[in-house]
Amino acid sequence: MNVNVQFREDGDTLLGYIEGEIDTYTAPILRDELEMIRLSEGLSVELDLSNVNYMDSTGLGVFVAFYKKIVKENASLKLVNLSSRLTRLFEITGLSELMEIGEGGATNARI
Repeated sequence: MNVNVQFREDGDTLLGYIEGEIDTYTAPILRDELEMIRLSEGLSVELDLSNVNYMDSTGLGVFVAFYKKIVKENASLKLVNLSSRLTRLFEITGLSELMEIGEGGATNARI
């Protein structure tokens, strides 16, 4: 399986749609896509994970690194439309206490 990442801008919000599996093989692809985002103060990044059907600890590491970059640039990150399995993964690792996780807004419509 592969990972596919698409972005579009909506005002001060960057909407991202991620689909596929995020594991040791695909995590570098996702990391590269996230690193290309030009972050600025006040930018809001919303990542829709509704079609991510698998994620391992490598994938979590990518999101932790991106979250640290977001905080450093005074931007914000919201992960939306996670499956119950992904939500549980973020909860048991404690990452749901750091990162905003919730229902999607504008990303409910496919990018």
